[in-house]
Amino acid sequence: MKFSRKASAHWQGTGKDGSGTVSTQSNVLDKTQYSYKTRFEDGVGTNPEELIGAAHAGCFTMQLSFLLSEKGYEPTDLHTDAKVTFEDGSITSVQLDLKGTVPGISESEFKEIAGKAKEICPISKLLDTTIELAVSLEGQ
Repeated sequence: MKFSRKASAHWQGTGKDGSGTVSTQSNVLDKTQYSYKTRFEDGVGTNPEELIGAAHAGCFTMQLSFLLSEKGYEPTDLHTDAKVTFEDGSITSVQLDLKGTVPGISESEFKEIAGKAKEICPISKLLDTTIELAVSLEGQ
C-alpha cells in the first residue's frame, strides 16, 4: 500500500515575534496557530513537538490494535500518551505510556506485542531518538 498525505505551514515575521499557522489535507487542522510562545512558553496554539507526539501516539496505538487482532485479541480500550522532550535544539526522547484493556491476554504477552508495535510503527521508525515505552494492562 502506498499513499501520501499533505500538510502545510505558513509563517510571518521573525522566529521570536512572528507567528504562523499549520493546516492538514483533512482540514482537521485548518490554519491552526503556532508561535514562539506556543512552542517555548505557554501560549494558545500548537507546536511541532505536540504534533509529533499526537502522530506517534496515534500511529503506535493503531499498529498495536492491528497486532493484537492478528493474535486473535479484540482490545476494548487502548490509550497512549506521548511525551516528546525537546532539549538543546533536538528532540531527545519520546515517552509512550500505554494503558490497555484487552480481554483474555496475559500481561507478558501484552507487553511483548506492545514492544513489537513500538518497533514497527512507521512514526517510531521515522524518529531518530530514544523511544521508551511503559505498559499497563488494566481490567485483568
